Amino acid sequence: MLAGALALAGCGSLVPGGGSGAAAGSASRAGSTQASPAARIASAPQSYAPDSAERGCLADLGATGARFQPLPDTYAAPGCNKLGTVQLSALAGDRSTFGVSNLGPVRCGTAKAFSDWARFGVDRAARQILGSPIARIETMGSYSCRNVAGTERRSAHARAEAIDVSGFVLEDGRRIMLRRDWRGGDAATREFLRVVHKSACKRFGTVLGPDYNAAHEDHFHLEGTGGKFCR
Repeated sequence: MLAGALALAGCGSLVPGGGSGAAAGSASRAGSTQASPAARIASAPQSYAPDSAERGCLADLGATGARFQPLPDTYAAPGCNKLGTVQLSALAGDRSTFGVSNLGPVRCGTAKAFSDWARFGVDRAARQILGSPIARIETMGSYSCRNVAGTERRSAHARAEAIDVSGFVLEDGRRIMLRRDWRGGDAATREFLRVVHKSACKRFGTVLGPDYNAAHEDHFHLEGTGGKFCR
């Protein structure tokens, strides 16, 4: 199980051709009931056309109240691609909309899980435990063409299927940081972080945090969907 988790985690070494920035432009397929012809990409023999499930995912993501832009499909290197991704710009809580920082392209399914977690797991916990809604979720990025640290396997980040969350900013101005507050915060802050970690484990396929290893002491690694490994 541990080896499998390491293979999935992928918060590791960079390889040439990688990056964490968002792809430019938008795809005309957003909100459409039919897939429009996707533009050809020089680095690939053919482009990627979204199937009905992915079109449904865009609709489901929109229904959460999230603000996002569908992105064109691109291939960067063997095993590195941004297929069916979106650029999230804002997320919806029960009573307000809040921001997300430093986030690049994310596969739609992962973005949907992230949006649900942000609302039901993060914003509600912040209100109930800390007495303030969320103003912003801070991340260390999503897409990056790289391998799992110490292996030849591609990270989930190389397919835009993972997000690294490093902290949270509350509307009352407080900033909660994983590196500082997972063990060093006050009792309420530590409880909040453990509640949102547990909530993430219900929505993502792999969740790694400060108790997993030193490489994750400053962030939650949130990957895929359908809870499989949580630490």
